[in-house]
Amino acid sequence: MAQEWLDKIREAGVVGAGGAGFPTSFKLNAKPEYIIVNGIECEPLIQVDQQLAALEAQSLLKTLDFLVKELNCRQGFFALKDKYSAAVSALQKEVPKYPNLQIKTFPSVYPMGDEHVLVYEIIGKIVPEGGIPLNVGAVVINTETLYNIGEALKGNAVSQKFITVTGEVQNPKTFKVPLGISFKELIDAAGGVKVANPVLINGGPLMGNVLRDLNAPVIKTSKAIIVLDASHRLVVDKERSINSMLKIAKTACCHCMHCSDLCPRNLLGHNLYPDKLMRLASYNSTCEKDAAATTAYLCSECRLCEYSCIMQLQPWKLNKALKARLKEAGIKNPHNVSPKSTHPFKQYRFYPTDKLVRQLGLWNFYHEAAPLQDYLGEIKKAVLPMSQHFGAPAVPKVSVGDNVKVGDKIAAMAQGALGADICASIDGTVQSADKNAVIISRA
Repeated sequence: MAQEWLDKIREAGVVGAGGAGFPTSFKLNAKPEYIIVNGIECEPLIQVDQQLAALEAQSLLKTLDFLVKELNCRQGFFALKDKYSAAVSALQKEVPKYPNLQIKTFPSVYPMGDEHVLVYEIIGKIVPEGGIPLNVGAVVINTETLYNIGEALKGNAVSQKFITVTGEVQNPKTFKVPLGISFKELIDAAGGVKVANPVLINGGPLMGNVLRDLNAPVIKTSKAIIVLDASHRLVVDKERSINSMLKIAKTACCHCMHCSDLCPRNLLGHNLYPDKLMRLASYNSTCEKDAAATTAYLCSECRLCEYSCIMQLQPWKLNKALKARLKEAGIKNPHNVSPKSTHPFKQYRFYPTDKLVRQLGLWNFYHEAAPLQDYLGEIKKAVLPMSQHFGAPAVPKVSVGDNVKVGDKIAAMAQGALGADICASIDGTVQSADKNAVIISRA
């Protein structure tokens, strides 16, 4: 039976609906003790999971209960910020029907939604350095992924996406849209831009990337697009070069250690000290024997170090660059220690989201509602990249001129590869199909 429902999830092309997009059938093909649904929406301005939880509470808990029973787990948890009152109320109303499920609520602090942090807060176990939640018996999925699992069990493929459109737009919205339509179409549906030189943050304001191509397509991991003017401080900070940042660091870094004091991985007991890596990069020495460039592998790139820095330096950017160079040199992560305890001050060092939003320069958008609705615009084509997930690209299974309908498989994993199938998101005709993307057009 387990293989049958896992096959449905694989055939539907379900992947993590945010982050790296790890294929869900592979993640669930395990024996976890706990399943944690992450509805925290760690980064500000994203409003997908909280609205899904409020509107689909009954079906979400039913799906979670199914997974807990099929995988023979001890417990299932649904985690939310306590300020998501509509979602919390809806879930608490339904949860008494499911004795193996619990609702957990948390304050609005950053980065509570980080899966390593969330695992510790819920089950009290520390994920090892460089490890994953399964190392301590947990599987973490977000709310939209759980929704897609429920749809897959009904036979419905992943063909649509929930995505928040906010920032410098006339009417912030959260849309349910077919995969493959352009970000520009969503921005237009949100009333259009309010600035002369718009760029996008693709994802959350902290870990999202700057995107200047407004015609880029919505993919399975798209979660939010934040429209900002190109001159906005957040855009400028993200695009600052690593060399420029390190040049400033050589004269501006005062070695106060605030970046390490607030580093979420350090607080979990991992051997990551951003201040030491900054000294290593600036002076080729830290005067300490335990500092090594390879500890950069332990960085989650949450960017909290930048906003804890009184000189506005960016240790996360150094860590990102170091990881890239180490991988190019064929040097793997050697760090795998399982900490025995967290930092003794961990519980006092969560960062208030309100403060962070002000530092990001996003306060004007923070309290704007982005109500969920179906996308009602005319859809002429869908561009479906073959790489929408962690692992190998999918391989096209259709040819130019083929007629397809929503849910039809248009690309599949290579035999034995880690990846995910891709299904048509609109009815139409295949306009092009190659290793990069399948484009479906409507007459």
